[in-house]
Amino acid sequence: MNFNVVYFLFLLLSFVACEPNKSNRQYKIFRYNQSNVIQSLDPAFAKSINHVWAIDHIFNQLIDLGDSMRFEPELATAWEVSEDGLHYKFSLRQDVFFQRDSCFGSLMTRKLTAWDVKYSFERLINPETKAPGSWVFDSKVDSIGGFEVKDDSTFYIHLKQAFSPLLGLLTMQYCSVIPHEAVEFYGNSFYKHPVGTGAFRLRKWLGRQGLFLEKNEHYFKKELPKLDGIRISFIEDKNVAYLEFLKKKIDFFSGLQSSYSSQMLTKEGAMREDRKNEFQLISQNYLNTEYIGINVASLHENHCLRKLKVRQALNYAIDRKKLLTTLRNSVGTEAICGFAARGLPVCDTAIVKGYSYQPILAKRLLNEAGYFSGKLDQKIVVHTNKEYADVIQFVTRQWQELGVDVKIELQETSSLREQMKQGKLPLFRASWVADYPSEENFFTVFYSKNPAPPNYTRFSHPEYDRLYEELIRETDQKLGLQIAQKMENIIISESPVIFLFYDQSAWFSSKRILNIASNPINLLKLEKVDIK
Repeated sequence: MNFNVVYFLFLLLSFVACEPNKSNRQYKIFRYNQSNVIQSLDPAFAKSINHVWAIDHIFNQLIDLGDSMRFEPELATAWEVSEDGLHYKFSLRQDVFFQRDSCFGSLMTRKLTAWDVKYSFERLINPETKAPGSWVFDSKVDSIGGFEVKDDSTFYIHLKQAFSPLLGLLTMQYCSVIPHEAVEFYGNSFYKHPVGTGAFRLRKWLGRQGLFLEKNEHYFKKELPKLDGIRISFIEDKNVAYLEFLKKKIDFFSGLQSSYSSQMLTKEGAMREDRKNEFQLISQNYLNTEYIGINVASLHENHCLRKLKVRQALNYAIDRKKLLTTLRNSVGTEAICGFAARGLPVCDTAIVKGYSYQPILAKRLLNEAGYFSGKLDQKIVVHTNKEYADVIQFVTRQWQELGVDVKIELQETSSLREQMKQGKLPLFRASWVADYPSEENFFTVFYSKNPAPPNYTRFSHPEYDRLYEELIRETDQKLGLQIAQKMENIIISESPVIFLFYDQSAWFSSKRILNIASNPINLLKLEKVDIK
């Protein structure tokens, strides 16, 4: 089935889905593409951004993140945390109903209660579910007694030990609230029959061709969505999707590729003058750090990367500003203040001083490490996928200018991730996208008691581990920030990674799209979006 046929079907569905008795109405359908096909709409399996966006349209969590990354009431109206940080009390709204579905019998819906929250969280951690999101509560709560219902509108979480980022975890789509009736009614097919409380509900899913969501006319919030529906297509080739965007068959486009970025943006990262009348750019800091990981444990004793000064030299040898200007039209910022992405309080260059571009110092460090002595294994291989080949080529050229013996090995993304997980790659390009807005989420990447993922570098440092454990127990934000900055300085000093850049979202939409706003976790929220 070609794209035009799919587009026609979705257009037809959009008319049928909303108000079939008003054929003269102009329907507001927001159209966007996901290059990675959505496999499941079960929140427990919301493990990648293509799934997260769609699931967020359909479901709600106890609390939400506003555009400024402040916690806001969602299904919960208020929450309280005990002084010891072990007990969380949530008061729930009493006017929330699940989307209409035959799983509820003749009534077609029912009111959400605290029992649904308990069911959803216990299902998430149940080994039988085999949910990738089970880590959210893993080792933090007991499977029995960790979740408590006081009454229909009061819910408790009891922790084994204090975990200060818990509220951030609860905003994740893994923690969406679902009804037990839907899971029992649809069984193993629940993943394609989602029933939530969100602003939109599933209308039609055409397998690998795309899916259509329609407005939930019974949404609990005071203001209903302005959109009648959302059409998500699955065009895997980003260049083809970009052409559909230019043809106005897609309203929204996300991300940059060197093949077309200069057609939309200037070198300074602004919208080109000849595009301003048709399209708009929505951009801001995005909690994602791009880096090259170093798995020192996989290297033999005589390898040059075991030398701290070599790792530091490779960091000093990169002109990050030029990289961003040349390859990304200045979308992104230089990673010069540690691993946690820009936008978090810990990223303060006055206190945390990372690596700037200093090629003379880099050369000196290589000499001091004995890199050119002939006594070390000088060969360095960077493993990456095709999508980031241009970035790694830029970096390796700068290393080669200093006399470093380096080459690139391209791999398929799935193979690259699997070998990173198994610890087989000494040097690999990677990124860490925040699951929730907290420094702790970035620092978990280097906690030695964590497996891979997230600790792909197998980094181990006793003082860092001690500080991490102190950080997750600390409830005072000021003290927590001081601990986080100490941890950043350890990462910078030990250099288990080559810092590249902090990402920024690059969203493009047609000018007819109104009220669209980006956020630091790169989540496409459409409740308030309108169309001219």
